[in-house]
Amino acid sequence: MTTDPELGEVIVEFVRNGPYVKCSAVHTATGVEVSAMGPAAEPRAVERVAIAKLKRVLSQG
Repeated sequence: MTTDPELGEVIVEFVRNGPYVKCSAVHTATGVEVSAMGPAAEPRAVERVAIAKLKRVLSQG
């Protein structure tokens, strides 16, 4: 679990599949879930993409 200043608590999960990693981010307050995929060598970059995607989805209402 991570805490984002804008979102609050977010559950983050990584699943590796060969050279790729899938990062799922769940907003605990609303239950909204998004995911992003990218290279397994850069999991934190994939996490940043997932968090940005979560912010965009939540801002759309």
